[in-house]
Amino acid sequence: MTPRRKRMIAAIVAAFYISGIVFAVEAAMKVRTAQGAVAWSVSLVSFPFVAVPAYLVLGRSKFEGMSDAFESRRDEFERLLADIQSELDPWEIPPGEGPSWHAAMTRLSGMQLTRGNRVDLLINGDATFDSILAGVAKAEQYILFQFYMFHDDGLGRRVKDALIERAQAGVRVYVLYDEVGSSGLPAKYTEELRAAGIETSSFKPTQGAHNRFQLNFRNHRKMVVVDGKVGWVGGHNVGDEYLGLDPDFTPWRDTHVRLEGPVVLQLQMITLGDWYWATRQFPEVNWSPEVVEGHDRKALIFPFGPADDFETASLFFVTALNTAKKRIWLSAPYFVPDPAVMKALQLAALRGVDVRIITTGKPDSLPVYLAAFHYIEQLRGLGIKFYEYKPGFLHEKVLLVDDELSTVGTPNFDNRSFRLNFEVTSVIVDREFAQEMEAMFEADFAHAEIIDPERLKDRPLWWWVGVKLSRLAAPVL
Repeated sequence: MTPRRKRMIAAIVAAFYISGIVFAVEAAMKVRTAQGAVAWSVSLVSFPFVAVPAYLVLGRSKFEGMSDAFESRRDEFERLLADIQSELDPWEIPPGEGPSWHAAMTRLSGMQLTRGNRVDLLINGDATFDSILAGVAKAEQYILFQFYMFHDDGLGRRVKDALIERAQAGVRVYVLYDEVGSSGLPAKYTEELRAAGIETSSFKPTQGAHNRFQLNFRNHRKMVVVDGKVGWVGGHNVGDEYLGLDPDFTPWRDTHVRLEGPVVLQLQMITLGDWYWATRQFPEVNWSPEVVEGHDRKALIFPFGPADDFETASLFFVTALNTAKKRIWLSAPYFVPDPAVMKALQLAALRGVDVRIITTGKPDSLPVYLAAFHYIEQLRGLGIKFYEYKPGFLHEKVLLVDDELSTVGTPNFDNRSFRLNFEVTSVIVDREFAQEMEAMFEADFAHAEIIDPERLKDRPLWWWVGVKLSRLAAPVL
């Protein structure tokens, strides 16, 4: 080996060790938990060749750059927000007049509970995409179309054709997708959209010199807004499996909602905020709310993500769970809650609340599926009922608290949705809608098997090893 090569290797080794020390100090100061800070610090100093690259990708818990992006046009956005607020004021319910949780959720989300809305529950893929595509076909001014995942399959091509048809009719169309979620989407798909005049972009989390390693964050939102009048949000993505056409996961169980009324403008604000981050453009859209005659459901849109000042997703669930007096019915494909949410579930059960949690019995991710049993086992002895949905893959993300509060949105019940993903959910306060949710839950319970936490101890050692090893990855699951 030549002296020059030796010096180069020595320099690389020194750079790794110096970087390890620098990042260890940063981890001690910034990592969210003491356990995580210790684990990263020890690894970075002891095994820098492995730990430094891992820390660059996985170690960051805050999404950087978003506030700076909006700050560059602060005056313009403040004027726009003031105009939007004046439009929404007549339809907003002051926190003092709303439910007990309203003030906290309003401060966390930046959104007020609105009245004068129509909310339709859409159960499974056919109902959801029939509704979305019918709404797209009626668009007159613009369409904001954002999904975590697009596939170039039967449904993906139906969506593409519908959007192109509207674009050719003179409607402005904007399509946003996540790079990871849509990693399998061929370039030809987006090229055809752009060729038709459709503005198309990925979310671009790595924008900016300091953000090149923001690879562990996802934009997991699924939102559609048409003309500022109608919106959709929920668990579905654009792919045939969401219609129940994947033989490995059929029938696919998922839920969306269709929205009309002032609450649609809140959904539009979130969609345009994501679009601005990705493109630095803010399209001109309609900000005049339209109240739906004969409908007066109360609703708000609650966004959360890793750029927030607080851990808003975790706080959202803690707030909702702590208000429960009668029941908490929760449905999500993954059950990997954080300590604060675990305590909220324990307290609810101790108060005598009917807590029921249904997850999928046909997993798409074995580590996440196994990790859930650690938390189920930790909640034993409290009377909480756990269910596994057996017919197919359960992917919905919905919550029912007592007899009025319902949520339908995009977050899974896991640490990735709590801290690493951009998510959004609709919050509906309405007794009739809650009854629809109750009937939907009852149908799901009827197609599920009960998990008895007390009997998990009888499962074999190799299974428990898998559960405990999977649980170690909980912070990034």
